Amino acid sequence: MTVSSPSGDVWRALRAVRSRGQLVALLRAAWQQWLLWLLVALMVLVLLVTVIWLAGRHELEQLQGTLDRDAADAVSDLRSGLQRNVQSVRALQEHQSEATRWSLEAGALLRAHREWLRVEWRDAALQPLAMAETPYRQRLMDNDSRGPAQPDVALACTAARKLGAPAYSPSHFVRLPDGIGLEAMELCVPLDAGGFFVVTYSLRDTLIELIGPSLRRGQEVAFTETDGTRLAVVGAQRRTGTRVFTSQQMVDLPGVTMMLRVDGWRAAPDLFPNVLTGLVTVVSIGLVSALILLARDTRRRLRVESDLADALAFRNAMEDSVITGLRARDLQGRTTYVNAAFCEMVGFSAHELVSASSAAPYWPTELAHEYQTRQTHRLAGDVLPPREGFESVFMRKDGSRFPVLIFEAPLINAQGVQTGWMSAFLDISEQRRVEELSRASQERLQASARLATVGEMASLLSHELTQPLAAISSYATGSLNLLDGMDGATAADLSMAMQRIAQQAGRAGQVIRSVQDFVRRRDRAREAESPQALLDAVLPLIRMQARKLEVRLEVLLEPRLPDVMCDRTLVEQVLLNLARNAMQAMDLPELTQRTLTIRIATEGEGRRWLAFSVADVGAGIDAAVAERLFTPFFTTRSEGMGLGLSLCRTVVEQHGGELSFSANQPRGTIFRFTLPAAGVLPRK
Repeated sequence: MTVSSPSGDVWRALRAVRSRGQLVALLRAAWQQWLLWLLVALMVLVLLVTVIWLAGRHELEQLQGTLDRDAADAVSDLRSGLQRNVQSVRALQEHQSEATRWSLEAGALLRAHREWLRVEWRDAALQPLAMAETPYRQRLMDNDSRGPAQPDVALACTAARKLGAPAYSPSHFVRLPDGIGLEAMELCVPLDAGGFFVVTYSLRDTLIELIGPSLRRGQEVAFTETDGTRLAVVGAQRRTGTRVFTSQQMVDLPGVTMMLRVDGWRAAPDLFPNVLTGLVTVVSIGLVSALILLARDTRRRLRVESDLADALAFRNAMEDSVITGLRARDLQGRTTYVNAAFCEMVGFSAHELVSASSAAPYWPTELAHEYQTRQTHRLAGDVLPPREGFESVFMRKDGSRFPVLIFEAPLINAQGVQTGWMSAFLDISEQRRVEELSRASQERLQASARLATVGEMASLLSHELTQPLAAISSYATGSLNLLDGMDGATAADLSMAMQRIAQQAGRAGQVIRSVQDFVRRRDRAREAESPQALLDAVLPLIRMQARKLEVRLEVLLEPRLPDVMCDRTLVEQVLLNLARNAMQAMDLPELTQRTLTIRIATEGEGRRWLAFSVADVGAGIDAAVAERLFTPFFTTRSEGMGLGLSLCRTVVEQHGGELSFSANQPRGTIFRFTLPAAGVLPRK
């Protein structure tokens, strides 16, 4: 591209002028053009000078900032060094018992610390007990002048005694034999056993030893008073043609406050780099003019992008507001998008789901192969997903499973080509839980209705059977009266049979009355009964069924059992029911040795409880049956009603005892219930 200068254009225009008016007009246009270029050049020059000035100012600020950091580091090094020195001085306490040994150790410390001029051991009255001088200088102080009245030592030790910690004195001037002197300060360290250690510091040597190693080239460091008076100076001398940069930091020590001043000698900022910076700025101005040409297109592009961003934000807000999980997959089965609801549903982050392989991390391990096969057929187009959705099981990140309802549809792009599948997920765990609660509630209502029906039937049967049983008892009594006048063995047998009929009729009447009281929740009188009597009442019936089922009966009673407080009729029914269940559990063709064991023993402190146990050697009770064993109307026998164990448990708990079961070894089941001994209040 060729660029012509304004002067060339003007002279070519002047050569083509033919009239005075044209000349004036052309000169006016040329002047305006030159004025415009002059204004642009002036603006560029101002900008260039401003950039150079700002660059120099920035460099100065950087130099000052570096010096401030160096000053802060120097104060930190000084504090650390003084603290280490205090620890070294405290170590001299170990040698207080022997003055000679203390002097040797103090001399070793003076050789290791050039900033120390003298170490003294003083008593509580500040009287010197021992002392040592630095080997690097001739003797500076007279022992006579280092008495308790020395003001600097007194100030430091008074502050140390008040603070209970090491303290420093203000700086003081120590005159040397050659007529000059040096600034020093005193460190007073209180001792645990009483007295003080006093260390005399040379301020200049302190700067050399504690700050000098970290001092930069071209820097000077000095201790000054708060009013700016210099006490000690170390560092390089100022060079001509340099500029001074100064930074001051306060050194606040216990008992004294000083200032640490750091001066840096640096030449003025170089002009050449700043001129280059200005030239870069001028070039940037040229680039800005080119960028202006892109402004319109950029603004138009930004408007389009803004509209697109608004649409995307609206879509994201809409997707994040729904509780339905969304997932997009490509035709290879890889997850390309998930929303926040889906991530919260499965417990994985969006990155974990998108970066996962074709085997999704939320597939249960035991179903992963089945899901993989189903996904392969679906992606191949062999099976179309139902529009009404289908149920599946997913696994959260913590390993828990939960049911989901899945709706899938093809994902079509703007060109009408399918690029994958879009799926929507609903967590139906709560729905399933509500359905389960509803089902359980219906079952409980049905059980309650059946229990009410059973209660009514029991009341009806007890009312209707009372009169026939009374008639049987009356006929048996009349027959016994007729048999009293007869002789012979036959009459005796008939008399025994009729007595048994009367006894069983009476017992049946007692059972019916107990059932009536139980259904009506009446409190029956409980009496002290012998465990042997309870067992003897049901043993004839148990032995009868045992002979029928070829079961061997074992009865184990602990000696001298106490009486038990109970309703005899109900407890006998519990024993009889448990024994019959145990014998029926052993009615298995493959079982050749069938043994029923009834055991009664005491337990608890002071033999307060009697434990009745009925053990069989049957097939045992599996876990599924054990969960519902005492549920009303639950039974494993086709002819049973499922009320026996439930009623037994209610009877035992009404007596204050507990009914439980456990596995019998090596096989079978043990049912066990407890009743309170006579004189023991039942548990509520």
